[in-house]
Amino acid sequence: MLGAIAGDIIGSGISPDDLQTPNFPLFSARSTFSDDTVLTFATAQVLLEGGSYAAAYRTFARRYPGRGYGSHFYRWAVSEDPRPYHSFGNGSAMRVSPVGFAFDDLETTLTEARRSAEVTHNHPEGIKGAQATALCILLARQGADKKTIKGEVTKRFGYDLTRPVRLIRQVNRFDQTCQGSVPEAISVFLESVNYEDCIRLAISIGGDSDTIACIAGGMAQAFYGDLPGNIRQEVLARLPDEFKDILARFESRFMVPRYLDGGG
Repeated sequence: MLGAIAGDIIGSGISPDDLQTPNFPLFSARSTFSDDTVLTFATAQVLLEGGSYAAAYRTFARRYPGRGYGSHFYRWAVSEDPRPYHSFGNGSAMRVSPVGFAFDDLETTLTEARRSAEVTHNHPEGIKGAQATALCILLARQGADKKTIKGEVTKRFGYDLTRPVRLIRQVNRFDQTCQGSVPEAISVFLESVNYEDCIRLAISIGGDSDTIACIAGGMAQAFYGDLPGNIRQEVLARLPDEFKDILARFESRFMVPRYLDGGG
C-alpha cells in the first residue's frame, strides 16, 4: 500500500518543467500527499475495521480538506444525501491498492474492488479501473510474471497494454478518467525494472502524473517487494500520525515480510 502513497507524494512535488524525463529529484519542499493518499488510507481503514466505504471516504475527505479532490467527489463528500454519481474518473483506481494486498483469491478481490468503487464511481469504466488495478496487485504479490499479468488484464478488461512508455510519453495528455489513466499506469509498471524506476517512468509520461504514479506504485510494490529505505523514510516523514497508525496496522495484518524488508 505504501507504494501507492509514495507515488502520489513524489508525483505531487514534480513541476511541469520536470516532466518528459525520468531524471528528476524524487522529493522537494512541494512533495506532499493529495486526495489519492487520503482515500487510500480510508480504504485501508475499512479493511481493518469494517464499516462502509462511503462513510469512510466522506469522513476522511472532511477531515483532510483541500487535498485536490475532484469537484464531483467533494460535493458528494459533503452532501447530506450522497449517492453514486456514475463517475468513470480515476479516483476509484487511485484508492483501491489496499484491496489488492488484503485478499488472496481472485473473486473476493474483484468483488471488494467493485464495492470500494461503486459508492461513487458506479460507471462500468470506474469499476473496471478499480478491479484492474487490484487484480494487478493481487497477481504481482502472488508471484505472477509480467507476461501473465499483462495477459490476464488484457483478457478480462480489454485494455491496450501494447504501447511502449516512449510512445505513451509522446501522446499522453492530462486525463483523469480510468480509461485514460489505468492502462498507462499498468504499461509503466510492466516496463519498469524496479520500484523507483516505475515511479520515475510514471511521472515522466505527464498527464495526471501523481495519480498514475499512485496507481502504478501499488503494483510495483507488490511485484518488487518493499520500497527502498530512503523513499520509505521520506514518505513516512510527510504523513500525519493517523495515517502512520493505519499503515502500521495494515502492514502487520496483511503484508508478508517480502514487502517490509527494504528489498525494493
